[in-house]
Amino acid sequence: MSLTYREIKDQYNALVKTFDYIAERKDDILSFYRKANPQSLVCLGSGSSYCLCLSAELTAQIRLGTPTTSFTAGDLMLNYKDYAKVLESSLLLAPSRSGNTSEVLMAVEKSRNIAEIAVLGVVCTENSKMAQIADLTLELPWAFDESVCQTRSVVNLYAANLLILAYLSNDGQLIEDIKTAIETGNKFMSQWEESLEKVANCDWSNAIVLADGEISGLAGEGALAITEIARVPGRYYHLLDVRHGPMVMIDHNSLVMISLSEEGFEYQRDLINDLLKKGATVITYSELPFPALPGVKLQVSSGQKLGAAARGLHFIFLPQILAYYKAKQKKVNPDQPEGLSAWIEL
Repeated sequence: MSLTYREIKDQYNALVKTFDYIAERKDDILSFYRKANPQSLVCLGSGSSYCLCLSAELTAQIRLGTPTTSFTAGDLMLNYKDYAKVLESSLLLAPSRSGNTSEVLMAVEKSRNIAEIAVLGVVCTENSKMAQIADLTLELPWAFDESVCQTRSVVNLYAANLLILAYLSNDGQLIEDIKTAIETGNKFMSQWEESLEKVANCDWSNAIVLADGEISGLAGEGALAITEIARVPGRYYHLLDVRHGPMVMIDHNSLVMISLSEEGFEYQRDLINDLLKKGATVITYSELPFPALPGVKLQVSSGQKLGAAARGLHFIFLPQILAYYKAKQKKVNPDQPEGLSAWIEL
């Protein structure tokens, strides 16, 4: 059995520990935030971590009402002087599997040369380089992925970001939603894995993930997982925005997975019909079951009424497990993609 598969299947077990750990560190987080008293937030990451930053950016703006910006670490490392006004009096949130990615560490150090910033690291290792330079580091070693491609670590870092922002904004409902998603996660995987394996074995050679709101960055990570694990081109777009250009690239070779919104069902149904006319294989995700959608290959639902952010803890399973089974179908190693490293040290 591959490491990737084991890590996907273990992610909700790890989330139990992450939920409890962040709760235990609540007072430390709140004290750190009050002392820093930031005027803005900056989220910093590379690859998968940057995708998580995009979700955290929107969550912070929605729930904290705080101006928030996301940077890829390489951009900030190279061009930090251009961003001096963005960085000043900010709290820099840096989620990272290893805590040792050179671009992230160098971006932090260079940013400190030009601006007063506080740094909060969230990592899946102990005694990382990030822990040496951050003002506060939260460590989730039980979530570390041994595989090159991230699955379990991504989900746990996403949840940790959400929990941090939930505590900072005193959003008890979000905390309860995350808890519910974690408690129902293993059942959700068991319920839908076999059906998703069948979809993975269908004849498609590119994948598109469509989602809006707070899970949009996480959906981008889902597209990246398909690219890395299955070596199949994966792309992400906002739901209705796919019509504004990307639709021309969708055809009978395309798998499209859609996170449905509760609002505007008729617009989403019309989009699905347009995708089907292009010959795409379409699967959908919703919290509660939607009406039957003729032509859709699979309609996945969690059966849980979760908020906009917590639903990502279930949705991300779809592209992850599809990526694994597509890799298996193609007879490529999901654990060791050619030419890819777990993290970059310059």
